[in-house]
Amino acid sequence: MDSSLNIDQNTLSPAATIPKRDRKTLAYQDFAQGLSQWRIWLLLAYQDIKLRYRRSILGPFWITLSMAITVYSMGFLYAHLFKIDMRQYYPFLVAGMLAWSLISTVIIELTDTFIVYDGLIKQIKLPYSLYIHRVAARNIIIFFHNLLVMIPVLVIFHDSIKVNFYTLLLIPNLLLIYINIFTFGMILAIIGARYRDISQIIKSLIQVAFFVTPVMWNPIVLPLQYQKMIHLNPFYIFVELLRAPLIGAPNSLSIIAIALFITVIGTSICALMFARYRGRIIYWL
Repeated sequence: MDSSLNIDQNTLSPAATIPKRDRKTLAYQDFAQGLSQWRIWLLLAYQDIKLRYRRSILGPFWITLSMAITVYSMGFLYAHLFKIDMRQYYPFLVAGMLAWSLISTVIIELTDTFIVYDGLIKQIKLPYSLYIHRVAARNIIIFFHNLLVMIPVLVIFHDSIKVNFYTLLLIPNLLLIYINIFTFGMILAIIGARYRDISQIIKSLIQVAFFVTPVMWNPIVLPLQYQKMIHLNPFYIFVELLRAPLIGAPNSLSIIAIALFITVIGTSICALMFARYRGRIIYWL
């Protein structure tokens, strides 16, 4: 058999002939164009939510209602099961569930981003990063809708939590989380386009991560020697970045330092992977 038939198909694609320096330039241009076209992906994100709940009375606020029913019932149940003061547990749980809903949903959706939008990718020349921004922006909008769930908690448990200076840190913390959503979302989207099984794996891991992450339970219930180990869970780091401002508490320096470290690592890996595999994405779809 002719040895030329054993050549990997990726080497036959035009992307394989592009010099390494040019691949980096194209990747950075894609990132820049994606940001510059923010009006497009923001409008598309809004349209996604609008279409999902068209012809319904409450519209997108069905998401908020669903979240409210879930967290309020869970708070009442687990406060009695764990025998915890509801004034302390309710705000902790509601804020944690709001953060977890954002983080878990974007991870699951971003893994399938290029697969879901393969029709648009094949027909319209748009930056790949635009599709990542679209999914991220859609879930950020939903997160702000869900923040309405915190209002009754703030009113009822006003003696336990207050809106203060630390609450304002929600905006910079959310910006930091958005950067991580984009970078790790791009990584997962690339892997998900190449290996279709990764989506099911991610969904299974998210279910396990929910129980090992302090969302429903407080880390202080752990023995002292295990409390520090919880910082090795990246989900806890980003949940805490949102939960602390929502209940008017400061983030510890260790949480901020670890979050920044993860951001640097994620950004570096994203840039390297996207520069190398950007030209192959279209052939994987």
